[in-house]
Amino acid sequence: MTTSSEKTDLLAAFAEQRALLLITVRGLTDAQAGRRTTVSELTLGGIVKHLATGEEMWARIMSERDGELPEGMLDTAQYRMAEGDTLPALLERYASAARATEEAVAALPDLDVGVPLPKTPWSPPEPEFWSARRILLHLIRETAQHAGHADFLRETLDGANTTAQR
Repeated sequence: MTTSSEKTDLLAAFAEQRALLLITVRGLTDAQAGRRTTVSELTLGGIVKHLATGEEMWARIMSERDGELPEGMLDTAQYRMAEGDTLPALLERYASAARATEEAVAALPDLDVGVPLPKTPWSPPEPEFWSARRILLHLIRETAQHAGHADFLRETLDGANTTAQR
């Protein structure tokens, strides 16, 4: 009997969450991806952009392990499709960010590696560390949460939902 590693299992679970999210934007135009369908500011394209940004930032944090705040990590523009953003470009960026995450995790000796968190305005005065495992679990949770948001936004947009589109 062959068993997979924890890294392999967590990256597979992460890939499944990404795939579910991507179902929600299947077949959309740029205009649909950027359209607000609820009182929330969230849009489907904005969710993809935010998740791509998040993965880019956390991959850098895990790779560099320098405790530095990546440029743009706190920029709230990451939650919106800007003029000139296209859904295909955001999807390519998201795919590239996923590859960066997988490469960062693969390069780690194990998931117990301590990673210094970047200093933010809400950070405590002393340095904080998360294990690479905790970072990966955070990203999986974040993706799952936003996949739920996206499913609701898509259903409000045109009646489609992830379950029906699988």
